[in-house]
Amino acid sequence: MSANNDTIGKTITVTVLLCVVCSVIVSAAAVLLKPQQIANKELDRKTNILAAAGLMDSSKTVEELFSQITTKVIDLETGKFTSEVDAATFDARKASKDPALSSALDRKIDIASIKRQAKYQTVYLVETEGKLEKVILPVHGYGLWSTLYGFLALEGDLNTVVGLGFYSHAETPGLGGEVDNPLWKSQWPGKKVYADGAMEPLLGLIKGKVNPDAANAAHQIDGLSGATLTSDGVSRMVKFWMGENGYAPFLTNLKAGGV
Repeated sequence: MSANNDTIGKTITVTVLLCVVCSVIVSAAAVLLKPQQIANKELDRKTNILAAAGLMDSSKTVEELFSQITTKVIDLETGKFTSEVDAATFDARKASKDPALSSALDRKIDIASIKRQAKYQTVYLVETEGKLEKVILPVHGYGLWSTLYGFLALEGDLNTVVGLGFYSHAETPGLGGEVDNPLWKSQWPGKKVYADGAMEPLLGLIKGKVNPDAANAAHQIDGLSGATLTSDGVSRMVKFWMGENGYAPFLTNLKAGGV
């Protein structure tokens, strides 16, 4: 009579061995694919920066296009360039979770609901023969369901918007998710962040459609239909990052040539 191979011990052994083999395969794949994942993430970052700045050109590679951009890090408190961290590797998103590289925001200040703010930020400059053409600034703030991460690009006058684009968010498709709609994003170019030389940001979304004849039309964007909280979140995000607790000190220094 043949022995019974369907014992509980043998079943457990086969299951454990199968789990080990699968774990090894998955771990090996993760290690082998990590360099490609990092490269893809970097490519996506550069693509979003170029898109916000209106620099995309299908006839050239992303790397070719990005070669015209200079990457620097600024100290948000002083509004000046800094060498305290490496511009090539610094990640403000990770730094915001590090108490040594960030600070908690008072609720009265934290209108963008980001809770903690990195002490440094990476900025991107486009210059031609020493003349500043554009500056691209990372921005983020809370909407309805998520924190929206994106880039706001300005012309060399440091006031006129070139474009705004988000690369990460979890807002409701068809509602708050309309921040990705090219038609809505097409309203941003040409809008003004500030007025009359002041550094108090006026740019933001309104309820309904912008009246082109209104006194503040240059600072207004159509609100997202059915997504009031996301609209308010985007407005607060812009006002925070373009205000005194964000990039206003840096932009002031940049205008004066004192960075």
